[in-house]
This record gives sequence, structure tokens and C-alpha cells, in this order.
Amino acid sequence: MKTQWMITGAVVLALGAITPWGVGYYTEQQWQDVESGFNDAQNVLKLETREYDRGYMDARVRGAITFIAPEDGEQQSFDYEARVSHGVTGSLMDFSATDQISAEARKFFPDEKPRLTLETRLWGSATIEVTVPEVDVTDAETGETLNISRAHGRADIGAAGSELDIQLEWPGMSVTGPDMAIVVQDFRMDQTLEHLTGDLWLGGGTVTLASLQFNAPAQPAVRLDGLTITSQSDASAGGKRLNGDSSIQLDRLETNGVEFGPHEIQVRFDDLDVASLDEISSAVNDMQQASAASAVDSDPQAMLQQQMQSFQRVSAAMLGLAAEGFSFGFPKIDLSTPQGPVRGELMISHPQLSDDEKSQSMMVMQGLTGNFDISMPTVLVDENPALALQVAPLIKQGMVVQDGDKLRLSGKLEDMALKINGNTLPLPPLF
Repeated sequence: MKTQWMITGAVVLALGAITPWGVGYYTEQQWQDVESGFNDAQNVLKLETREYDRGYMDARVRGAITFIAPEDGEQQSFDYEARVSHGVTGSLMDFSATDQISAEARKFFPDEKPRLTLETRLWGSATIEVTVPEVDVTDAETGETLNISRAHGRADIGAAGSELDIQLEWPGMSVTGPDMAIVVQDFRMDQTLEHLTGDLWLGGGTVTLASLQFNAPAQPAVRLDGLTITSQSDASAGGKRLNGDSSIQLDRLETNGVEFGPHEIQVRFDDLDVASLDEISSAVNDMQQASAASAVDSDPQAMLQQQMQSFQRVSAAMLGLAAEGFSFGFPKIDLSTPQGPVRGELMISHPQLSDDEKSQSMMVMQGLTGNFDISMPTVLVDENPALALQVAPLIKQGMVVQDGDKLRLSGKLEDMALKINGNTLPLPPLF
């Protein structure tokens, strides 16, 4: 029995001794995959590892991240370094800027540099944390000041990258000068995501901003208070359909000394075809990458051809999205003004077509239906000449009608025509 325990102990010690080496090797392979995937996914930022010196208990990584301007292809690189500590179940990568940080950057971070850490684990989970220290800079020549509060962000990654839990806290910033001021206070984001397919993710989240102030010469002063954006999405039909709700709420808007609020706009979509959405997203990404690449390797004919192909893909995917059926719109629009509320709703939908109907392109979009109803106080139009100029022609045409102390625009969409307060407007083919 004693010999058995000695053998077991030796095995455990051997595994403990070799584990950091294995974890280090696995971490290096993971980092290579991250770099390759990051560079393949877009053309704006390029990640380059120049040196990966892996030892037994740790490693040192040196490299650069290059920003490529989409408009002209101009490149700007920033060197980085990372120290990697190998543990029994994972590794910790601690990133920082190199000692050759520019004098301009030192002005912003004289004592403490921004810090980024990546903790990986063998079972496919990881945690990324970023900390940006406080910035307090004054330009002696112009009198401009920049003050940025200490910010912290964290992302927990699970299921080999298919699950994300993101938190970001930023107390705010201020930019002031002799003739301008921008103040941001208490920005927070909390997002939970689960990968569905391609570029599509499911989940929910909340973004809040306590206040935003903007003052500039010859511009009306603007202040926003209590901005909240929420979203929630889910999949149905075995992951083939996408549904979701979003809401934008603003407690108060002040401009030119006049206060408005509260405001709320809700967005709802149901039964969107996931395959068509993924194709639209892929085609749009291809167009963006082609535009970025064209700035470096200018071949206008090739760029035009690729853009036309992407446009055709988007058009075909939009038809597919409609043919599979969907519902989308704004179930609630509620904007408060000193003269009274502006309220409304707008919803459109399309039924799912049979296989025979899908093969007939003219049938697609024929079943598009919808309804809308928007009202506003009459006094709001009377007291705003610019708005009155836009509404007056609609009143003359009978599109906007008087309803007590309100003006109302309401109608339906059916048979490829808009029917607005008794007026019919035929619609051209949409695709």
C-alpha cells in the first residue's frame, strides 16, 4: 500500500511539474488563433506578434497593433508587450505599452499606463480586464483642459468564445476651453451575449448615461439627462428565427433654455429569418472590407465589381427575409414637448410565402402590410415655423388632418399602396 501511494504521489508531482509547460504551449496556440481570427475579421486593425518567447513558468510577448485608415490607407502602429504567467489550469497575459511610449502619450499618462489583462483557462473560458487611469491635462497655450475619470471594463468569455458577459464603468470626462465645454457623466454598460451564427448574437443588455452637456460658439447649448437603452433578443424555431425588443428612454432634453421630456421609443421585431440576416451582415462586412482595402490597393474596376456583387447579395437576402415572413416596427413613440406630447406607432409585417410563391419574385413584397398613427399638438406646429413649412403641404393634400387640438397622420399599408387618411399612394417595387 505504501508503494502504491508513493507511485500515485510521483504521478501527481510529475503532472504538476509538466502542467505549466503544457498550459504555456496551449496558450501560445490560442494566441496565434486569436491573432489570425482578429486580422481575418476586419481590415481596420492589424494585430502582429513579433516575438513570443515562451519559457517554463512564463512567457514574454512583443508585437504591434496597426490602425489602417479606411479613407486613405494611412497606417499608424503602436507597440505593445505582454508578460504571460503559466498556471495549472490557465494563463494570465498582462499587456502594456512599451517603454518607447511617445511623449504625447506620456502627457496623458505620466504616472500610470493603461492596463489590459487576459486570463485564459484550459476549459475554454477567459476574462479580459482593461483599466484606463485618470487623465488630467491642461494646455497652457490655449487654456483647454481635459479630465477623464478612471475607467474599468471586464469581459467574461465562456463556451470557447460563444458566450460573453461585458461590463463597463466610466464615471465620465470633461473638455473645457475658453469658448466650449463637453461634459459626460457616469456611463455604464452591462451586456450578456450568446453566439447564434455568423455575425449574429443573442442576449440582452443595458446602457445608461447620467448626463451629457455640450456648449460651443454659435451653437445652442444642449444637455441630456437620464439616457437608458435596453435590448433583449432570443431565437425560436430551433435557432432559425430571431425576435427582439429595444427601448430608448431619455428623462430630459434641454436646448436653448427649453426643457423637453421624458421621451421613449420602443423597437420590436419578430420572426426574422436568421439565414437571411446572416447573409445581409456578411455582404455588408464584405463591402466595408473592400472599401478599406481599396484605399491601399486601388483597383477601381475590381472594387466596383465587388461592391456590385455585395449589393446583389444584400438585395437577394432582403427578398429572402421578406419571403420567410417578418414583423418589425415601433410599437411606442412618446416624445414630450412643452406644447404637449408627440405620440405614435409604426408597424410593418409580411407573411411567410409558400415555395411556389417564393419562386415568383413579383409575389415577394406584395403581401407587405402595415399601419401607422402619429399625432402632435396643433400649437406645436403653430409655434415652430420650420415644422409648419413641412406640415402645411401635407395638410393641404389631406394627409394630415385636424383631430381636436391635435394634428394626426394615420394610415395603412396594403396591396403595395399607402392609404393615408383616405388618400392612396401606390408604392414602386422595393427590390
